[in-house]
Amino acid sequence: MGWTLLILLVVLTVVHGNPAVTVRTGSGPTVGFDQHPNSVPLGEGTQTTTEGESKVVEEVMTTGVLNPSHYPARRAATVVQHYLNTRYGSPYRWIFLSTVHSGSAEDVAETGRKYQLELTMQEIISNVSGQCSAELFFLGGEGQSAPQVQASCEGLLQSNTTAQEEAFYQQHRASNNLVSGNNIPDSYGHMEPSMKPFWQLGGVASSFIMLRESNESTLYNMAQVANFTQLVSSKEETEKDQLRFNYHVLLHEMISQEITHWKLLVTWSPEQGVKVLQTELQPKCHHCEAPPNTTN
Repeated sequence: MGWTLLILLVVLTVVHGNPAVTVRTGSGPTVGFDQHPNSVPLGEGTQTTTEGESKVVEEVMTTGVLNPSHYPARRAATVVQHYLNTRYGSPYRWIFLSTVHSGSAEDVAETGRKYQLELTMQEIISNVSGQCSAELFFLGGEGQSAPQVQASCEGLLQSNTTAQEEAFYQQHRASNNLVSGNNIPDSYGHMEPSMKPFWQLGGVASSFIMLRESNESTLYNMAQVANFTQLVSSKEETEKDQLRFNYHVLLHEMISQEITHWKLLVTWSPEQGVKVLQTELQPKCHHCEAPPNTTN
């Protein structure tokens, strides 16, 4: 009888196991070996998705050494792009970010944040690239203040645009027919070759706004020139030999996906460069069609 009872208890234990035992793999969040050092540990509320295998949603720090491919470094680098366009851009010189090689960020005595970057920039019309070092400072606190930028580049401006600029300038300075255009590019991404210099001039002029409006949480791109019109130059501008234009541009803030409409009064000459004399933010247009997906 005693042996029979003992055998029965052993069989029950093997079949049912011990329901009071649980296995734990750790008391805190796990960090994968491939997680970037700029990421922070996953906390409560951080979501993961499973599509074949789990993907961890990283939250990226913006202090210390930056991952060149992550948003904090690329947002700051795009601000440098806008700064260079305000200094050197023209209807035949338009500068874009190519590569972020390295970057770092640090808090500065509760006044803001400073970024240091090593970059490759590309002048997309001549396809000439140059190596740039840049330092940016974003002021902290309330209110919008344009970032302070210092940058030096080697090789970026080596293409000679003098002949193209002079021919374009003389053509539109001497003509009695004031030029205009709209929807550049159109909804299919197409633009007439004759409109390209005006598209490029609009992009350079838009950099004045995008530089001014940029902060650590924005990433701006010009999406479209809705329309532009050449104006009769005033007496003062005629004396300075400036071409004068009204532009209406659509700017795409890529983080919020917001499209903003701006009107600009722009002047340009080979001697004086691009100047934006007036800017005006337009009311939101809730029924407007989205512009084509363009990056340059």
